[in-house]
Amino acid sequence: MIVREKYLEQIRPLINKPFIKVLTGIRRCGKSIILKQLIDLFRTSGIHESRIIYYNFESLEHIEIDGYLKLYTEIKSKIIDNDRYYILLDEIQEVKEWEKAVNSLLADSNVDMYITGSNSKLLSSELATYISGRYVDFQISTLSFEEYILFKETRTAQKITNIYSEFEIYIRFGGFPAIHLADYDSDTIYKIVNDIYSSVILRDTIQRYNIRNFDILERLVKFVFENVGNRFSAKNIADYFKSQQRKIDLNTIYNYLKALEGAFIIQRVARYDIRGKEVLQTNEKYFVSDVSLIYAVLGYRDRFISGILENIVMLELKRRGYAVYVGKVEEKEVDFIAEKKNEKIYVQVTYKMVETQTIEREFGAFKAINDNYPKYVVSMDEFWNDNVEGIKHIHIANFLLMENY
Repeated sequence: MIVREKYLEQIRPLINKPFIKVLTGIRRCGKSIILKQLIDLFRTSGIHESRIIYYNFESLEHIEIDGYLKLYTEIKSKIIDNDRYYILLDEIQEVKEWEKAVNSLLADSNVDMYITGSNSKLLSSELATYISGRYVDFQISTLSFEEYILFKETRTAQKITNIYSEFEIYIRFGGFPAIHLADYDSDTIYKIVNDIYSSVILRDTIQRYNIRNFDILERLVKFVFENVGNRFSAKNIADYFKSQQRKIDLNTIYNYLKALEGAFIIQRVARYDIRGKEVLQTNEKYFVSDVSLIYAVLGYRDRFISGILENIVMLELKRRGYAVYVGKVEEKEVDFIAEKKNEKIYVQVTYKMVETQTIEREFGAFKAINDNYPKYVVSMDEFWNDNVEGIKHIHIANFLLMENY
């Protein structure tokens, strides 16, 4: 089992602290593995097995625990003294009104609690209502490029020397951990990813949000996937459906987009007016939680490459704890503004810098930004100028592997 150390680094300082540690993210992104790695951590630190209580609610072994009273009774029966117990509850959203049991266990037992969930509703309503201010959320992503390299080096017992060729593989297959545990062919990989997508659509979107019109949802998904990296609005989507002789109201579009966000299939990135210093409410960009989902649904197409590269950079920035926005400065667009505490960076993403027009567009977007924060243009060019008027041009693979920005 390959340790995902960067997530454990974030969680360790909160072990034995009076907060629920909540791990959220799309199904099969690795939340369960991180819980098991925490269990290993507890064992090696001397915590007795009897004080580690773990349940995976996707397993039929626990299908009878379908409500909060049964959950509370089951766990309470294992707490036999006043010593601290470590409770780990995987895919907790499968238990109805689970938050009542969690809240009660926190109130009347000496517990350190960890839960995972595959729907953002976990944090937007249930937790906020019952244990507001008493939880810390860790958003778990599929493998970063750095983790992908670690997985491959561990699996093959060989040091990777050409990161550019490996990045081209990463672009095609994405980062779901399951597909990087063995040497699968491309057909098998896309079948695995398609099965993950089908599970997420059915269980975390259609069933959880009571969506009745699957055909509309499926067409909406395809529209979003085909437009990754492009700005669009709900009206653009409505116009698209109209061109397909299908009428859909804006509220339905908003509700379906929210459901897809809730299941972590897509992620919305708002626009930010750099001059006016305000978040704009229209023409956001939507990205996917793993680029392999696009290929599983639409097939691989070279014309997706620019959006795919933007998607990969956006996910990396979020993994590093940045709040990410699409930048607007006058009539130009900066692909990403990323902010964290007192840090800020600007990033332009493009495929290749082979045309003068492309170079002027990517570098020119920064000219109206009069501050000293780092500015990057990242691309797949293997030859580049390291620094142009203070703007750093770097291969995207190197950018993803940088320790600090």
